[in-house]
Amino acid sequence: MATNLSAFLKKNKKYKDDVAYKVTASLCDENGTPLDWKIKAVSTEEYERIREKCTTEVQVTGKPGVYRQKFNSSLFIAKLMCASVAEPDLYNKELQDSYGVMNPEDLIKQMIDNPGEYNEFAEFIQKFNGFDETLQDKVDEAKN
Repeated sequence: MATNLSAFLKKNKKYKDDVAYKVTASLCDENGTPLDWKIKAVSTEEYERIREKCTTEVQVTGKPGVYRQKFNSSLFIAKLMCASVAEPDLYNKELQDSYGVMNPEDLIKQMIDNPGEYNEFAEFIQKFNGFDETLQDKVDEAKN
C-alpha cells in the first residue's frame, strides 16, 4: 500500500472543533436558559499528564520495598473535565473565589453540584475525547 507521505504532514491533520454544551440547569442566562460551556478536545500529551498526576505508587501491604501503582479514577475524570472546558475559565481566581475553592477540580464540582448532571457531563467529556468507540468503529461509520 503506497501512500503519499505528504498526507501525513501536520498541515493536513484534522482537528476536532470545539462544541457548546449545556452542562447544568442551575447556571442560566437572564431568560432562564442554561448557559453553554465551550468544550475542547484534550491532546494525547495533556491526557498523559493528567493520567500521571492521578497515578501514585503505594507500598504493597506486608511486602517492604514492593510498590504498586494506584490510579485515582475520580480525580482523573475531574481533571479531564477541567482540561476539556475552554469556557468558563475554571482556572480563573475570581470564579474560584466566588465558590470558595482553590482549584478547578473543586470548582467544577461546586458549579455542577447535581450528581446526575456531573455524571452526564463526565460521560459526555469521555465520549468527546474519543473514549467511546474505536478507530475501526469510526472508519466503518464513515463508509456507511
